[in-house]
Amino acid sequence: DFHAASLLLNGKVLVTGGFAGSDVTNGAELYDPSSGSWTITASLSAAREYHTSTLLANGKVLVAGGDNFSSGVQGSSELYDPSTGLWTSGGALKTARHYHTATLLPNGKVLIAGGAGSSGYLSSAELFDPATGNWSNTASMNTARQSHSAILLPNGKVLVSGGFGSSGSSGFLGGSEVYDPATGQWTPAGVLVTAREYHTMTLLPSGKILAAGGEDSSFGPIPSAEIYDTGLGFSASWQPVLTSVPSSVPLGSALTVTGAKFRGISGGSCGNAQDSSADCPAIQLRSLQTDQIIFIPAALWTSNSFTSMPVSRLPVGHALATVFVNGIPGTSAIVGIGAPVILVQGTRLPNGAFQLNVTNVPGTAFSALTASNLALPLSSWTVLGSVPEISPGQFQFTDTQAAGQIRRFYRIRSP
Repeated sequence: DFHAASLLLNGKVLVTGGFAGSDVTNGAELYDPSSGSWTITASLSAAREYHTSTLLANGKVLVAGGDNFSSGVQGSSELYDPSTGLWTSGGALKTARHYHTATLLPNGKVLIAGGAGSSGYLSSAELFDPATGNWSNTASMNTARQSHSAILLPNGKVLVSGGFGSSGSSGFLGGSEVYDPATGQWTPAGVLVTAREYHTMTLLPSGKILAAGGEDSSFGPIPSAEIYDTGLGFSASWQPVLTSVPSSVPLGSALTVTGAKFRGISGGSCGNAQDSSADCPAIQLRSLQTDQIIFIPAALWTSNSFTSMPVSRLPVGHALATVFVNGIPGTSAIVGIGAPVILVQGTRLPNGAFQLNVTNVPGTAFSALTASNLALPLSSWTVLGSVPEISPGQFQFTDTQAAGQIRRFYRIRSP
């Protein structure tokens, strides 16, 4: 119970901590969907439950906060590296907390919000920067809350709703607020129809948010759901519309879509005679696997068609495509992100290990598998781990177990 899970770039699922048997555990394990099996991986340095687990853009996983019976609320964090299967310290949070939320922002940082600490409910929020490994405070929420829900909006802001605190009716909170990474500030964002905690929030293809289930003041499960509209302050008649989107696009290729209102109602900038106004549209792609967001500029466009520059820097899988014109998001559609043909070259090293070099689109995520029998089903191949990008478009991994092997086959897949 009360564990956390993250989908890794190699397709496996990392499960950490939680309550097991009669105590909180520091155990961690991996689920491989290709074989349907579980394996033990290295344990957390601290036993914890009610923590968060966040897949970072670099493929590592950040586990933060939580609590256990022996030492109480946790202020530590840890980083899991799927390529080594090991944990390292992620540094100390500014505030020890559990029952909080963690959201990966488009800039690669992680927003930790709310929860409960040793002295009660928290309104504070902080940021983890994977580039530096540092934690820093950001503005506090308007309401202290735990057991709330948070989600990244299509505009790059974060919506937090509901939860439990000291200011709600019977403790249950109906208020919501939005965090803007550009300003580091929170603003109120309306009130839920039903105050609730432990609910889910899901991004719909329309760009709206579905809040569902949870627990209300009756302390029982709620069968209701409600819709949140981001309400960016523009007329619906201004929104661009998608009418035709390909089912898939390979990495390194252009994405072509058709629709209407791809030319805005005015220039994209204004203020004085020196402005270079433009109303050129852009396509936002949001990975449904990792929540990573990229904007792709146009190579060619008209008022009803858009051909992008080559798609890159996203994992293979599915992404939500949204047209933006003058900063106004239009309708969305799901498109598959595929991998093109790759070039692989192998070299046996003096120590007997085998090194493979892969050439592909920069920013692609790969994992490597090996087997001694090419006829074996893919589920029986051994996963070697992720394939690091050593330079733009160049990937490399080494099989240290190849020494002494009569025959060894490899597969490269994404992710």
